[in-house]
Amino acid sequence: MNTLELGQRVIMNTYARFPLTLVRGEGMYVWDENNRKYLDFMAGIAVNSLGHAHKKLAGAIARQAEMLIHVSNLYWTPAQVALAQKLVANSCFDKVFFCNSGAEAIEGALKLARKYSAKRGEGRIEIIAMRNSFHGRTFGAVTATGQTKYQRDLSPLLPGIVHADYNSFESVAACVTDKTAAVLIEPVQGEGGIIPAKPEFLKSVRRLCDERGILLIYDEVQCGAGRTGYLFAFERYGAEPDVAVLAKGLAGGVPIGVLLARGAAAEGFSPGDHASTFGGNSLAAAAANVVLDELLTAGSSGHGSLLDNVKRQGEYLTQKLRALAAVRPCVTDVRGFGLMQGIELSTEAAPIISKCIDSGLLLVSAGPSVIRFVPPLIVNEKDIDEAAAILEDCM
Repeated sequence: MNTLELGQRVIMNTYARFPLTLVRGEGMYVWDENNRKYLDFMAGIAVNSLGHAHKKLAGAIARQAEMLIHVSNLYWTPAQVALAQKLVANSCFDKVFFCNSGAEAIEGALKLARKYSAKRGEGRIEIIAMRNSFHGRTFGAVTATGQTKYQRDLSPLLPGIVHADYNSFESVAACVTDKTAAVLIEPVQGEGGIIPAKPEFLKSVRRLCDERGILLIYDEVQCGAGRTGYLFAFERYGAEPDVAVLAKGLAGGVPIGVLLARGAAAEGFSPGDHASTFGGNSLAAAAANVVLDELLTAGSSGHGSLLDNVKRQGEYLTQKLRALAAVRPCVTDVRGFGLMQGIELSTEAAPIISKCIDSGLLLVSAGPSVIRFVPPLIVNEKDIDEAAAILEDCM
């Protein structure tokens, strides 16, 4: 019995998996059990920031595993404190909370909004989220998600969450009441189809939150950690949040989630209000420290930091996708920035993605008609050329 057959017997059927068993990777490539090579342009869905088998990352994980993998957050650990310091020093935030995933980070943000309000004696309980959004699969996160397909058979959902239209300030303003505790927004909607926020939308919501004493929360699970060419995607917009969440690519493939807050919101939790057994343990923190160092520090190559590479390669990827749209009429839109981009099609994306896999290119959709491009942040022009050529042929 092969891995696929055994997996179908013993693993719950929650993913529509491709009939592909991957066994190893290096850089931008992975190999299946038949030693067939694939160019990876999905990176574990925006997770493998440094690609596969990155020597610094693997070395740091191995060294940390030999010293200390996990104790408890009842104690201080050097790797976790170092990671928190780097995040604070390179952002507008004052304090962080560590967990293990994006959904957990969102749950923490929802709790923080209510705790913050309660401690101020306001009793605000409502959260405004956006239609077409995606925030995770746990009950609070899936309630905040503005796509009913993820909520099927789960009613009743968490009370107190309402949805406004993305990129419509008027819609958000119409949802605000005296009970509104927070507004939750993805600066770039990921699963919703790679849809960036409009700068004036975020700036207007920021002003509204300031006027009404509402927390502004950004979900940067997918668009954060360098994916847009900035440590945080909101840096492109000039509209800072009170709270943000990171996950996915922050530790290069090791599970981690982060809740960040500034000002009074950073003091919203007291001991016992929230916790995570594995959150930010030494192994995950060691991995994330390497990723942050690569993102922020100029290397010896003379090409700047990894963030510089994301900006440069992102521009090149946009050029290639627009050139593809010019010769393939089924491409109706090219959008996104950095290494979080998508092409909208006039047809279903799934058949094209399957054909690309057969031709040695791994891609992932973002909704039924959008092909998403979220490669490792180490990608170069040669890789982009190869991916574009395969995609054009398969289309």
